[in-house]
Amino acid sequence: MIPFRKMHGLGNDFVIVDARPAPLPLTPARIAALSDRHHGIGCDQFITLEPEAEADVFMRIHNPDGSEAGACGNATRCVAHLLMAETGRDAVVVRTIRGDLPCERLADGPHGTNWIRADMGPPMLGWREVPLAEAMETLHLPIDLGPVSDPAACSMGNPHATFFVEALDGLDWRALGPVAEHHALLPERANIGFAEVLAPDHIRVAIWERGAGPTLACGSGACATLVNAHRRGLAGRRARIDLPGGALEVEWRLDGHVLMAGPVATAFLGRFDPAAWPE
Repeated sequence: MIPFRKMHGLGNDFVIVDARPAPLPLTPARIAALSDRHHGIGCDQFITLEPEAEADVFMRIHNPDGSEAGACGNATRCVAHLLMAETGRDAVVVRTIRGDLPCERLADGPHGTNWIRADMGPPMLGWREVPLAEAMETLHLPIDLGPVSDPAACSMGNPHATFFVEALDGLDWRALGPVAEHHALLPERANIGFAEVLAPDHIRVAIWERGAGPTLACGSGACATLVNAHRRGLAGRRARIDLPGGALEVEWRLDGHVLMAGPVATAFLGRFDPAAWPE
């Protein structure tokens, strides 16, 4: 039996398993079955903790379809919270396939001890880095879906495209999201954001997540939203990002790094038998 922990950041939920003591028999098909909300445990991303000599942990991220993802901000904060509980420290480093993500606990002010801030690193803004299918400026993509058009793109370790809209209410973004995710300009698909800028320091966004669909929150998506809004001249370098599951605080520092802060929570603990799931 393999122990797991179900955690979430603003409802963006994860199954987290610990493969540091020994490798686990987890294939993409098995991860997809375990991630299914009707027949498995259910999650937005499946997270495996692996040993890492040069950081506190290596975090491997899988989408619920079994594909591997490069970044997940809310999962990073959840894993950092676990490591802080293990070590008694208020600062840890989580390594991903994108690189090292330093995290710290925010104990002052109204946040409480369950607020974690992650340094998500600098955004990647070149067309090859997103990536796009052909050379073009990433600030304006020639994608027109009728109700929405002209998104901006960047990568936060995974590709993001952000549509800016006058109002989210009444927009059928759940229908538009999968169309944009699979657009020919996005060869690796992308997380799709629909952002309503309420003020230079306040943005409301809904995100269709690549390989997962609509989620209550997406940390890397919140970061991409602020980056793209600032590049368009719609927002400052720091803002509250309201998602369906709650609010994150995001800052794009002058040194290029994007910081993202918010709460984390544990929902429950459990065990599963890997032999009961497809290989």
